[in-house]
Amino acid sequence: MKLLQWGALGLALAATSVLFPQNPGIQRTIVERQDVSAPGREAVIARVEIAPGARAGRHTHPGEEISYVMEGEGEILIEGKPPRPVKAGDGFVIPIGAKHDAHNTGSGPLKLAAVYVVEKGKPLATPAP
Repeated sequence: MKLLQWGALGLALAATSVLFPQNPGIQRTIVERQDVSAPGREAVIARVEIAPGARAGRHTHPGEEISYVMEGEGEILIEGKPPRPVKAGDGFVIPIGAKHDAHNTGSGPLKLAAVYVVEKGKPLATPAP
């Protein structure tokens, strides 16, 4: 039984790195993934940490991102909109398909609790030019 649990953990960790190509300044960890009432959609809950001065990298999602800033400060950069400063206690929503990035502008880590409500079977994040 323990071997199965460790195997499942290994698969979950591997899935995390596939869903979110990692760059050195960001760490994303999937906490939970579950179907929701909207047909063909799932909710993915993730813990996100961006190092001081680092960026997530421009990307899109096949659904909405709903995030809460737990610690730190930064900017949310959504194509076609002015940069939005955020700090601990703030929340933000990224619309489906929007090209966006997050930049840590503070001296400590920027920590987010993120919920993605996305199409099942599609990559959670896709790099954007």
